[in-house]
Formats: sequence, C-alpha cells, structure tokens
Amino acid sequence: MKIPQFIRGNLLLKMTSLNATVIAIRLVVSLFIQRLLAEIVGEAGISKIGQLRNLTQLLTSVSSVGVFNGVVKYVAEHKDDKEQLQKLFSTAFVFVVLSIVITGVTLFFAANIISNYLFTTSEYAYIIKLIAVTIPFIGIHRVFNGVVNGLSQYKKFAKIDLLGYLLSAVLTVILLLQYNIDGALVAIAITPVLQLIVLLYIFIKVLREYIQFSSLQFKVPLARSLLAFSLMSFFSTVLINFVEIDVRTMIVNRITEVDAGIWTAMTFISKNYMVFSAAIFTLYVLPKFASIHTETGFKKELLSIYKTLLPIFGAGMILVYLLRYQVIEIIYPDFTTMAPLFKWQLAGDFVRLGSLVLAHQFLAKKMVRNFIFTELLSLGLFYGLAYYLVGDYGVEGVVMAHFIRYVIYFLVVLILVWRYFRIQKRTIPNDSED
Repeated sequence: MKIPQFIRGNLLLKMTSLNATVIAIRLVVSLFIQRLLAEIVGEAGISKIGQLRNLTQLLTSVSSVGVFNGVVKYVAEHKDDKEQLQKLFSTAFVFVVLSIVITGVTLFFAANIISNYLFTTSEYAYIIKLIAVTIPFIGIHRVFNGVVNGLSQYKKFAKIDLLGYLLSAVLTVILLLQYNIDGALVAIAITPVLQLIVLLYIFIKVLREYIQFSSLQFKVPLARSLLAFSLMSFFSTVLINFVEIDVRTMIVNRITEVDAGIWTAMTFISKNYMVFSAAIFTLYVLPKFASIHTETGFKKELLSIYKTLLPIFGAGMILVYLLRYQVIEIIYPDFTTMAPLFKWQLAGDFVRLGSLVLAHQFLAKKMVRNFIFTELLSLGLFYGLAYYLVGDYGVEGVVMAHFIRYVIYFLVVLILVWRYFRIQKRTIPNDSED
C-alpha cells in the first residue's frame, strides 16, 4: 500500500501515521490486559499497580540523572561531530554509573520504608528490592533511547517500542494469571530488562556508530550542560510522580481505595492515548525546536505542528468521549462511576498536548528557570486544586483539577515563550535562557 503524497512529504505526518499504527496495536493489547487486571485484582489492585508504575517512572529519570532530553538535544545537534558526541556520552556514562549505584543501594536497604510509603504495608518490600536490581537496565535503556530519539530514527523507535511492549504484556499476563497482584507487580519490576534487550537487539549497530564504547572516559566535560537537563527532569518527571503518588494516597485516606483505583484506571486510559504524543515530542518536536533560532521559524513550525496534531488528537478524544460507556464496559466493566471523569480528563489532556508542544521550547533552548517555574506551578495547582475539590466533588474533583491546571499552565507558558522572543530581539541570540 502506497503512502499518500501529502503524508510522504511531511515528516511529522509520516511519524504520526506510523506511530498511530503502533499505538493502535498497543491499545488493543492494553484493552485486554486492563480488562484482565480489573477482573482479577479489582480497584484496590489497580491502585497498587498505579503506585508502582509511578515509582518506576520516577526511577527512569533518577537512574539516568535526567539526562535523556540532554542526550536527545545534543545528538540532534552534533550527530556529525564525533568528538562532541564522545564528550556527551562520557559525561552521561559517569552520571549514570554514579546514579545507578546510589539509587540501587538506597532502594535495596530502604525497601521496607518505601513499601510502607507506597502500599501502607511492608509486604511488597521484595518488589522494591527487585527493582533495585533492575536499576542498571533502567538507566542504560534511558540513555540509549535518547540516542534513538536524537537521531529521529522513528521507524526503529516504533519497532523497539512495539516489540518491548508486546513482550512485557505477555510477561504481565503470564505472571498475573499465576500469582495475581504479586505477579503483576513483579512484571512491572522486570519489564526494563526486556526493554533494554529489545533496544540493543534492534539498535546496537547504530549505537556503535555514534558511541565509541571502548573510548568512554570517566570524565564529565559536559557536566554543566547536562546538569541543567537533570534539574529540569527532576521537576518534570520525579516530582510529578511523587505528586501522583500523594494524590492517590490522599484519595485513599479521604475517600476510599476503590475511588483511588477508579482515578488510576482513568489515568491508565489517558496514558495509553497520550503515548501517541510522547514519541512525537522527543522524536520530532524537541530536535526541531533545537534547530530553530528565530521567532518567525518557531511560529511557522509551531503552527504546522498544531495544524497536524491537534485535529487528529481532538477527533480521537471526541470519539473516546462519545464511546466512554462502551470503553468502560470493555475495559473496566465494574468501574461504572468512572464515566463522569472522562469529560474533565479528556479536556485537560487536549489542553495539555497544546501546552507541552509549546513548553518544549524551554527544553530546546535550555530555559531552565522558565521550565522549573512552570512545572512547579503546574504541580502546585494540581495538588492544591485536587485536595480542595475532592472535598466537594469526590474523585471527580481530581480530574477537574487536572483540567484547570493545564488551562492556566498553557497561558503562562505562552506568555513566557513570547517573552523569550521579545528579549531575544534585543540581545544577541544564544542557546540559553534569558
């Protein structure tokens, strides 16, 4: 089947169409797994799975010291400069080794404390210790994945993403059927091992072209540059997962664990379709913005991205909303109180997509203060509004907070990006914050 000319001539549309195929397959598999989880572990089990997934997402950033976006940016900019790439990977290597050791040891010896914090019981301390063992795989996978994204190797990314997801899905189903909730948690803990194996199997030849493994040095020539991305990653990934863990705990304490499971199920659905945009951000938006240095060029590219993505995304979200009862019946047949959450979650995610495209200018131009300010504002608004609204609206108040937060976030990011270009016109253009 031939790809239509208007798609072949547009890199973003080519990525989007390929990504849509991958996401469609993932969604079908995810529907099956989520249905199985709902039937076997129920709302309380879904809540526990949400807690562990937040922890692993947090560790994805911590184990690589948050250098992922830095690797994407510098690989995109210096892919033909072997010397600069060697400096980049030597610095990333030192960062990752130190972080793996510190994080792994901390997790292993504080397993009981962490288990109590996440699950209000030390029963799952063995899961935390298992994750401590897989920390090296998480950190290394994150850095290598940054190379895939920086080179915009979207076809290989699609293969890696899909094969890794399918293998982890099979593992989850097998362990869930044999060991119930414990099996599901173990599957989440060891999934990073499968993901790294898949990435190396598909991408190892390209990695060898850009990373001279035998010449890596225990030196940090790009420490300052990468630490800026580490700082931004702390606020965008680490804190957001802490906040989600605390919000889920707050729902358990103020309402019930069943309601926490309902909200977690809603976020699972959200994350499944938001994966569609996540790959586009790192494969296309970030490298593209990093190469644009004028306001005119930025506006043109931003408008092109919006015209391409927002109609597709919006149409999909309208369809999900219209079919929300069928979605619940298919995936979470007993989670009937989830229906009112859809309108707020979907509206919030649509505004979020537009916001995050714009906010990637902060990452592309290393605008650290602006990035941190907007992330803290977003997280503070979400936690504060969720805590306030849950008293009057129950679990629906949490998704209402999600929507309000991103409306305000979008407006603030828009003002700061506009301000950046106003200042740029009065100064010598550079690749740092004002």
